[in-house]
Amino acid sequence: MTRNGNSVNIARDDKAYHHGDLRSALVETGLEMLRNRSVDELSLREMARTVGVSATAVYRHFSDKQALLRALAMEGLDMLARNQKRAASDAGGGREGLVESGLAYVRFAVDHPALFRLIMGKAPAVDLLTAPDDRVGEAMRGLRLGIAEVNQGGEPGSRAEILAAWSMVHGAAMLTLDGLVAYDEELVRAMLSRRFAR
Repeated sequence: MTRNGNSVNIARDDKAYHHGDLRSALVETGLEMLRNRSVDELSLREMARTVGVSATAVYRHFSDKQALLRALAMEGLDMLARNQKRAASDAGGGREGLVESGLAYVRFAVDHPALFRLIMGKAPAVDLLTAPDDRVGEAMRGLRLGIAEVNQGGEPGSRAEILAAWSMVHGAAMLTLDGLVAYDEELVRAMLSRRFAR
C-alpha cells in the first residue's frame, strides 16, 4: 500500500507526473487523431489510453471535451498561420507571397479537413474584419499585412479587400471539402493570381 492507502490513484498520478507535459501530449494526440476521423469521433478516454494516463488525468487539464476542442482549434489555427507565413516568406512576400499564403490556406484545409472544420467552428467570437491586431490570430494579421504589402503606398486593406481575399480562399477550401469541386492547386493559384494582379 502507498502512503494514503490508495495505490490506484497514486500509480496514476505517478504515471501522469513522469509523462512530462500532459496537456501538450493530449493536444498532440488529438491533432493526430483528427487526421483520420471527425471531431465527433474523438474520445477523451481513447486519448488518455493512447497517452498512457487515466481518463481522470485528462480532466486536470481540460474541464470537458469542449475545452479540449478549443485547445485543438487554437493549435490548429497556429499551424495554419505558420504554414501561411512560411509560404508567403518563401515566395518573397508581395503579390506572390499573398497568392502563396492563400494557396497554403486551401492546402491546409485539404490536408487537415477535420481540424480545419474545427478551427472554423471554434473561431474567436470577434469580428475579424474590424478587431485590432492584438485581438485576432496570426493568420488574420498575416492577411492584413499581405494586403498592405500589395496596396499602393502600403495602405492597410479595407474591410472589403480583406473580406474578398479571405472569402475567396475560404470558399475554395469549403467547396473542395464539401466535394463540390476537385482540389486543383494550379487552378487555385490561377484564381488567386488573377485576384491580386494589378
